Amino acid sequence: MLGREPVANAFVAARVRASGLDPWRLGGEMWGWYSGGRLTSLCYAGANLVPVCAGPEAVAAFAERARRQGRRCSSIVGPATATAALWRHLEPHWGPARAVRAHQPLMVAEVPSATVAPDPGVRRVRKDELESVLPACVAMFTEEVGVSPLAGDGGLVYQARVAELVGSGRAFARFEDGRVVFKAEIGAVTAEACQIQGVWVAPERRGERLSVPGMAAVLRFALAEFAPVASLYVNDFNTAARAAYRRVGFREVGAFMSVLF
Repeated sequence: MLGREPVANAFVAARVRASGLDPWRLGGEMWGWYSGGRLTSLCYAGANLVPVCAGPEAVAAFAERARRQGRRCSSIVGPATATAALWRHLEPHWGPARAVRAHQPLMVAEVPSATVAPDPGVRRVRKDELESVLPACVAMFTEEVGVSPLAGDGGLVYQARVAELVGSGRAFARFEDGRVVFKAEIGAVTAEACQIQGVWVAPERRGERLSVPGMAAVLRFALAEFAPVASLYVNDFNTAARAAYRRVGFREVGAFMSVLF
């Protein structure tokens, strides 16, 4: 089922590939919806609530289960149609949300642009550079999500996630004088697709055209080392980022939606 839409389902598929279906290892539950005796829809219920190949009946059932259980997630995110339907069911009980991003274009690339030279300064972050890249990761998360990832548990979970990305060779950055001026990570990875995330340029360096060659470099790493298709999703109002991604070879193939609490 996860293979039906390998790009849209990359996040959940990567979690299942790494951890199986045991809730403790998976970091959440996997709910299923059956029709005619066949499993036809899924919903990952962990830190995020993520519908997978979910039609209207399945969405209603998942929403009812989530409502009875009470909100345990920090966001609802996934393909826009199913996520919007899930939120319509849950908003009267869980609303208002802190932010609703109803249309986030889903973009893919299978071939790097032949006209954009990758930035040779963008490279894999070494394990001994974790402390150098962490402030940039925190700044990106805070800017994107609106809250600091260091809140609550003091950032232990978030720091562990960044360490995992660095340790697995999926964090890339351009350093200047020991500081990160551009960075991005490859988050979810499956045999079919990988997902680029956390794209960030230091605020004082924005407007210097670091993002296009930087993304060209990350895309080349992604396609050469991780999967035949690279994907990402971006806020529709971020026209500069969308244009930059198109320049390096991405095209829009669908849309995600995110509800943030």
